[in-house]
Amino acid sequence: MGNLLGSWRFKEPSTVEECDSTWGSDSEEDEPPAAEEDSGISDSVSPADSEQAAGYAGDSTPPQLTDSPESAPKMKRSFYAARDLYKYRHSYPNLKKSRQPNEYRNLRFYLNKISLVPDGIYIEEILSKWRGDYEKLEHNHTYIQWLFPLREQGLNFYAHELTQDEIKEFQNTREAKRRFLAAYSLMLDFYGVKLLDKSGGVARAPNWLERFQHLNESHHNYLRITRILKSLGELGYEAFKAPLVHLFLEESLCHGTLPNMQHSILEYYVYTIRQPATRRRLLRFARQHYKPRHAFLWGPPSKRHGSNQSVGGNPGAGSSGIRAPAPTPEPQRREEENTTSMLSGSRISVSSLDGVMYQDGDGLGLMDCRGLRSNMSGLEGPLMMTGAIGEKNELVPL
Repeated sequence: MGNLLGSWRFKEPSTVEECDSTWGSDSEEDEPPAAEEDSGISDSVSPADSEQAAGYAGDSTPPQLTDSPESAPKMKRSFYAARDLYKYRHSYPNLKKSRQPNEYRNLRFYLNKISLVPDGIYIEEILSKWRGDYEKLEHNHTYIQWLFPLREQGLNFYAHELTQDEIKEFQNTREAKRRFLAAYSLMLDFYGVKLLDKSGGVARAPNWLERFQHLNESHHNYLRITRILKSLGELGYEAFKAPLVHLFLEESLCHGTLPNMQHSILEYYVYTIRQPATRRRLLRFARQHYKPRHAFLWGPPSKRHGSNQSVGGNPGAGSSGIRAPAPTPEPQRREEENTTSMLSGSRISVSSLDGVMYQDGDGLGLMDCRGLRSNMSGLEGPLMMTGAIGEKNELVPL
């Protein structure tokens, strides 16, 4: 029996619906009072179709959605995105432990004991001298993997992946946590956002207009934001995600300041959040303000058609089968990342899990656009910081 359990391997999902349990634990009390009209565009999503739709070859302009469901293009959600975030939320169930000695290099970097490689820069220098140096923060492509480590390989292959043991040590080290929040604040300032409190509340920074204009066109920063959100969750700051995602939703959908980011938010940022109830609140907020409304892909499956169920019996979000248009085609984005990330003396490899660009309430702590700067405290509920495998190796739905 011991050998059988030791060789057991988690079966990865093969469809978007299987990856997304956002609406699987939904309840009648959790549902909005008014029923939604059926989108009229419903197809199941296969991995092959989703991967094929990951970019618009040779064309950076996505198809325009129209107000007519009949004339809307047949689009699909990204299986790549759904699978990536599924693995993250479930703490990488099939990830093999590294055979290399655990050197805690990420923790030592945050304790200012080692510099990042290949640039030879220490964390204190970044925190004290780089704030406000937007050219450096924009064009240097090696620091982000050190500032926001993950349990997966990024573009800088010199940066080390986090391990579960290192995560525990990091969360118990006050000096490292203090610097990590300072790094988060530094990057928020780069994006035109300010950190308000120790609960993760955020708002527009004084430089928001200039920085939002830049961010709206700087698509590679959308990958960085996905990494930042993931890293927040790994290192003990899960509650910080929802306020930032909600702010981006407001700016993108309500104020039109970040229109190019909206699909990254809905396909990626929302789905970094481990609590299904929090994802539902954000998605409902997005659905309320998304235009055109019939093209919203991330809501609950239609209750009129019982066929859109996942294999495990839980309905998947976005059962319309439409995939949102992305600001930049995936092949083009990967080529850009490869080009801009080649530094002298370093070798860069692209991770298939480092994020692309696509990605979403009402409910507790969330208000519509007339109630800007919503108070997000109390939104999260119990945090799930240890992944998805319970003490009895049972999968906890996230």
